[in-house]
Amino acid sequence: MNETNAIQAAEVLIAADLRGIDSHGVARLTGYVRLKEAGRANMNPQMKILHQTPSTATLDADEGLGLVSAPYAMQIAIEKANEVGTGWVAIQNSNHFGIAAYHALQAVKNDMIGIAMTNASPLVAPTNSKERMLGTNPMCYAFPAGKYNPIVADLATSTAANGKLEIAQRMNKPIPEGWALDKQGNSSTNPNVLKDGGILLPLGSGATQAGHKGYALSAVVDIFSAVLSGANYGPWVPPFVAFLNPLSDLPGKGIGHFVGAMRIDAFRDKNEFKANIDSWIDRFKRATPIENNQPVLIPGEPEFEQEQMRKKNGIPINDEVWNDLNELANKLNIELPKVSAN
Repeated sequence: MNETNAIQAAEVLIAADLRGIDSHGVARLTGYVRLKEAGRANMNPQMKILHQTPSTATLDADEGLGLVSAPYAMQIAIEKANEVGTGWVAIQNSNHFGIAAYHALQAVKNDMIGIAMTNASPLVAPTNSKERMLGTNPMCYAFPAGKYNPIVADLATSTAANGKLEIAQRMNKPIPEGWALDKQGNSSTNPNVLKDGGILLPLGSGATQAGHKGYALSAVVDIFSAVLSGANYGPWVPPFVAFLNPLSDLPGKGIGHFVGAMRIDAFRDKNEFKANIDSWIDRFKRATPIENNQPVLIPGEPEFEQEQMRKKNGIPINDEVWNDLNELANKLNIELPKVSAN
């Protein structure tokens, strides 16, 4: 990568680790390198706008990493919002874009509401099926506040993100009931279930737990990110792992994202809005807890607390991730700093 793209990509990965989303931080680095080696990721893409209006655009990411293309697209959305109130960019021909919160929070820094979502390789079955048809398809909505941290609703539309299973694998721990099914359609607590042909369940888990709602949310992300942008959708989304090849009958280009920025003062005075957001947070923090030692949390609050703690104390790195980084450094003749893994 050129220096600008490398710094941008590293910033997204470090943001994930700082916020405690260890599944999407430096643990992903070896996967990106493998995609590059397989010829499926362009480290220095020549991105171009295919179509635009004063408030919208469609971006061709030229097979670049989403770590680079999504921030680029969000900047376009912010510029359009500054001009006409809102900005929306659909991205095709991209790759994995890290945590959605990073991209949505770029709009918050500009006193805007930020929205970011992406489709992903198929690991999730629609309700009443045992076939992989959708990705974990995360979405994020971020709202600026006044005296408080922003409200950040960043979630996968599956019951659990694939990264949660990867963490369980590293720790050699079972996953909870309701996260996944084996390839026969039976409930499984095996963290390696996906490697054995299993599937993840949509948000809400099975049909009796309203999993159809997670399925619908995942479908919305897929349509916004891919059908709207011209990327691949549903079972055609290219796999993240480099040892699996994309299907041959692809209907679009690469992975798709969708980002948006909404200027608050396009709707009302921004200071009044922030005061009301602060009031909203105050009231929800005072909601009566079921147990006194389990307070009501605001969306994004645990991640902001984790970020402050890790900025002070450092970011712990799992032994397996540290070993991967060492192997990668040796392969690329890069000397890592002498630190101990946790």
